[in-house]
Amino acid sequence: MTQTNDTTRVFIPLTQRRRNGRPRILPPEPDAHFQSRSQDAHILKALGRAWAWRRRLETGEAATIQEIAKAEGFTDRFVSRMVRLAYLSPDVLERLVISRDPPSVSVTQLIDTTYMPWAEQMGRVFEGR
Repeated sequence: MTQTNDTTRVFIPLTQRRRNGRPRILPPEPDAHFQSRSQDAHILKALGRAWAWRRRLETGEAATIQEIAKAEGFTDRFVSRMVRLAYLSPDVLERLVISRDPPSVSVTQLIDTTYMPWAEQMGRVFEGR
């Protein structure tokens, strides 16, 4: 049997936060840079869908957004809003997908950003302006 003097306790100061309804464990402050570089899975999935649907429209695999919506089981309004993500600024897409910089906006706000000129999108997505 072990004595209480033989027990070593290790304390790691982790914090738990909810992000998009899922619990996430955050490391201590010195490693905060590593945590901040992780990308939101919802945004990557939305961008992937948008580009796949855009490709289907451009290649002629699907003639209309309504065809894609019916095939995927979504409404045509949802598909048409999500396809707009494929028309984000190339600089914004590079930072989101390649650099994996986390945006300061949600997926819905990211879709609304597509209506802005490319020159203004970077500030809105990453700085919240």
